[in-house]
Amino acid sequence: MPIAREGFREIALATLFCGVPGAAGVYLAVTGHPWYLLLAPLLAVWVFVLAFFRDPRRAIPSEPGVLVSPADGRVTESTRLERYDGFDGPVLKISIFLSVFNVHVNRMPCGGRIESVTHKPGEFLDARHPECGVRNESCTTVIAPDDGTPGPVIVRQIAGLIARRIICHAAAGDHVTRGHRYGLIKFGSRTDVIVPADRGLELAVKVNDSVRGGSDIILRRRG
Repeated sequence: MPIAREGFREIALATLFCGVPGAAGVYLAVTGHPWYLLLAPLLAVWVFVLAFFRDPRRAIPSEPGVLVSPADGRVTESTRLERYDGFDGPVLKISIFLSVFNVHVNRMPCGGRIESVTHKPGEFLDARHPECGVRNESCTTVIAPDDGTPGPVIVRQIAGLIARRIICHAAAGDHVTRGHRYGLIKFGSRTDVIVPADRGLELAVKVNDSVRGGSDIILRRRG
């Protein structure tokens, strides 16, 4: 199972403090020693940390005129907004909630040139809170698509109650491809995609849909 390099530090610490004692607990269980009840659960913690930072390979759609999900998780908002900062008119917005059990690697929804990357300090409300997109710490990446997709396309990494660290490897001037792996949010979060409305794009997902980053289509160009 591929592991995200951003998690190497946490995995090393979990191995030292949970994996090794947990393995000792398994040995004690096999030998019938009652202390395994205290140590064996640590192995479950180690497995959880390892699984959290998994980075599975994804098949990126080649279909023209589509945007893919930037994250694994559940769609909590799929709607049209009449106003949004950075746009002259209405937008389509998709919000994806990532639980601690989802893959947390972030991927680019489309190919193009990175126009800007902006980190905003903030609070750490639960990622499902209605105001977390406004009040929480976030990192906003603006993409100028290069495949005819109406732009700009904005993807936002939003911290949550448990997630306290946003990692974004993208930088202004970078050229990226659809599904390109560009960051990660540690331990529960939300990711938003915002695109201009009334310019040929339509929603391909609805609230409560489960999506996989890089492979599931969330928006497509009509016609």
